Amino acid sequence: MTPDELVRTFINHIEAKDLDAACALMSDDCEYDNVPMAKVFGIEAVKQILGPFTSGCSEIDWVIVRQSATGDMTSGVVLNERIDRFKMGERWVELPLAGVFEIKNGKISLWRDYFDLTTFQKAMAG
Repeated sequence: MTPDELVRTFINHIEAKDLDAACALMSDDCEYDNVPMAKVFGIEAVKQILGPFTSGCSEIDWVIVRQSATGDMTSGVVLNERIDRFKMGERWVELPLAGVFEIKNGKISLWRDYFDLTTFQKAMAG
């Protein structure tokens, strides 16, 4: 598996709402940073942040617009531009963002998403 494939697999697990499988691809001491919001450390903290999103929507679709990877599974970096889509009730909430993933020793050690908080709040408000 390459860093590119690891991140795509991670996203597929998120879309399937399988947090256990997604988090199995992360290091135990991983850092998850939603830049305009909160930074957390460790798999349990990641699950606490993602749990309400995955359980609060009927479908998840993260569209990778562009993705670039460098390095290998020992030390790699993946950058992507995404549109994260969450189906809530009868409507889709869309959030354009940029993601950074650092890979260390075969696991995602850092996941950082950059997005505009006002755009997210307006999308959630409908």
